[in-house]
Order: sequence, then structure tokens, then C-alpha cells
Amino acid sequence: MERRVVITGLGVVAPNGVGLENFRSALKEGRSGIQFDQQLADLQFSCQVSGTPPIDKENLNEYFTDLELRNFNSTGIMYGVIAGLDAWKDAGLEPSQDENPDWDSGTIFGAGTSGIEKFRESIYKIDALQTRRLGSTAVSQTMNSGISAYLGGKLGLGNQVTTNSSACTTGTESILMAFDRIKSGKAKRILAGSTSDSGPYIWAGFDAIKVCNYKSNDDPEKASRPMSASAAGFVPGSGAGALVIEDLESALARNAKIYCEILGGNLNSGGQRGGGSMTAPNSVAVQKCVKDAINDSGIEAKDIDYISGHLTATSKDATEIQNLSTALNRSRKDFPYINSLKALTGHCLSAAASVECVATVLQLSGNFIAPNINCKDLNPEISAIIDAECIPHHLIKKEINIAAKVSFGFGDVNGCIIFKKYS
Repeated sequence: MERRVVITGLGVVAPNGVGLENFRSALKEGRSGIQFDQQLADLQFSCQVSGTPPIDKENLNEYFTDLELRNFNSTGIMYGVIAGLDAWKDAGLEPSQDENPDWDSGTIFGAGTSGIEKFRESIYKIDALQTRRLGSTAVSQTMNSGISAYLGGKLGLGNQVTTNSSACTTGTESILMAFDRIKSGKAKRILAGSTSDSGPYIWAGFDAIKVCNYKSNDDPEKASRPMSASAAGFVPGSGAGALVIEDLESALARNAKIYCEILGGNLNSGGQRGGGSMTAPNSVAVQKCVKDAINDSGIEAKDIDYISGHLTATSKDATEIQNLSTALNRSRKDFPYINSLKALTGHCLSAAASVECVATVLQLSGNFIAPNINCKDLNPEISAIIDAECIPHHLIKKEINIAAKVSFGFGDVNGCIIFKKYS
């Protein structure tokens, strides 16, 4: 028997808010977390603004042991552990206290890379013939599965513990992988999410290929402009989002709060064919991904009230809107409300989809649609497809029953999840 799957816990580390309450208020206020980045300026980057989460280092002892913090230099693991442990606590769960692991619980927590700064530090030590000074945590900080290994150990997880990686679609993929595992009865709950390191050694490649906005270094909060006619590229960001995905029967048995239900979704690739490439989407594949997600969820396109877009503030924003309009067969005023969290956080890369899924679930469960800032000068290619009123510039309080989250990543990979208010 296929099981119903719900979300019972959320955690987030975002440029505009660390912790659920801070992040929720930032969403409602349309508060940006993008700031001038002196390190990028010193390194002569073209783009000198970033979305870097404001971590209070004094509170790290709540999440890490003293040994773990010794020579600790992996921001992605830091963000992911904070978000993951917060989500577990938010779900009313405790780490396993038994000698045996919790066989019913696991984690699928994605990452693009791990510990770039630690890699850099290690390379310098190796070249200086100081290999023995790398420290006991160099491996765990730099292996790609470091984040899931840390979370698995801290929570005592005995089910699947793994890290996935699919560029900007990573978080959507992790949630759908967790959904499938729970739906098939192979786990009762999975901590799903994704994380991304911050800093110049992650972001330099994007600056080099000129996809980042270098025109707003003196006005950081206006730098990320999804769907705007004056959009000039994305702002690099980082962080982590985490969601406890759980079997409904398990959630009810322990009287857990339920944020929403996951109805279904889909993952696919355009194969870098038909106009798709490493950096550009195959529109046919994008449309198929959305249509197949709708079919998998047992709904109709007209049922979708709100879409959390991928929308990176590049030339592909209009293409995304056109693809969504075609897939849904909805346009003008009939199109759902849509916004892009990247206006407030920048593009958090491998963490983007999970942070945006947390935002989607908060909007769905809280009956509001967050403002999409910096796009009052709406791209005319977009206004030719959908009505301007579909893109909120101010907080909208509105009942949302079904929400869709779409993600598209380097390598021509696509993901779409359908969330529904639990009833």
C-alpha cells in the first residue's frame, strides 16, 4: 500500500534569516539578505555583493562538539547541520539515545561541494610538506557526503544516509528521493534538504562567465532582480534548507504538527539536446517535467494556486515563464501567483531549492504570498505572457491550497514538487 507523505519539520539558514521565525518574518517583510562583500571586492570580483547567512558563531556549540569545531572550516556543513538539527527539533523529534541507531529514520541531504575553504587550507599544508598537520576532521569536512555523515551521526540515523548532487535542483531532488522512499514503505521519516558553501572559491566560476550582476555593487539590496527588465544577472548566495519528510501514519501516531502534504513530483533532464546545454534549459524537457509532476500528483493544472519559481534574474526568466505557461496551459490573469525567493537571498546554488521549498511550505501553511521585490519594471517579455498582478510586489494574505516548486540546474536537469495543504 502506498503511503501518504507529509512535512512535519522545517529548518533554514538563509542570507535573510537564520532560523524559522526570522526567515518567516523576512519573507513577509520582503527583507533582503544581500550585502556588500568586502572579500569579493578585495579579490577584484566583478560582482561584489553576496547573500551570505549571518551566523552567530557563539551559538555553534549548540550544534557541534568542541572537537568538531577544532580547525572547522566548512561553511556548507555548518549551515546544513544547523538547518537539519533545527528541522528535527521543529518536528518534535530527538536524537537517538540508544546504542542502536533509529532504523526508521534517515537523511538525504544534498550538496554541490563540501569544504572548499578546508580544501584550500589543506592544499597549502600539503604543498608545504605539512600533511601531518591536516587534522582529524579534514576528510569529513571535505568529502561530498560530509553533511549527511554529520547529520547521521548527530541524530543516530539508521535508515538511508546519503548526499545527492544535481546543481541548483539538488534540494528538490533530495525531497523527492525522500518522498519516494517513504511512499514505498522503506522509511518512516527522512531529513531531506541541501546546503552550499559560501565564499569566493565557490562563486568565482560564475563571476568569470559573467552571469553575476556587477552593476549594483553600490546598492546591494536591489542587486537581485528576478523578472525585472533591468535584471543583470544573479547574486551569489549560500545557506541550507531542511525538511522532515514523514509517513502520515507515523506523524499522526506521535501527534506531530503537519505543515502540508507532498502529493508528488518529477525529475528529468533535457539531455542537453533540443536547445538545452550545460547552462541552458531544453524547454520541451522543462514542460514535460511540470506536466509529469502534475500527473503524478493526481491534480489538474488549474488547481495550482501558487508557484515558487527558479527565476534567477538572468535572460532565462522569460523563458521559464513561457515554459510554465505552456505546461499549465494558463496565461494572463489565469496564471497562478508566482515569485522568486532569489530577490531576497540571491542564488544559493545547491542550497537554493531546499531553502525555497522551506519558503514555499511556510507560505502554503501560513496562507500568504511573499513579495517579489525589485521587479516593478517587469520584463516586457514576461508581461506579454502573464498579467502583472500575478507577481506580488507586496505581501498578499490569501488561502493557498496547492503550491508548486520548480527548479532547473546546470547540466539541463529539472525538478518540480507539488505541495498541498493537509486535510
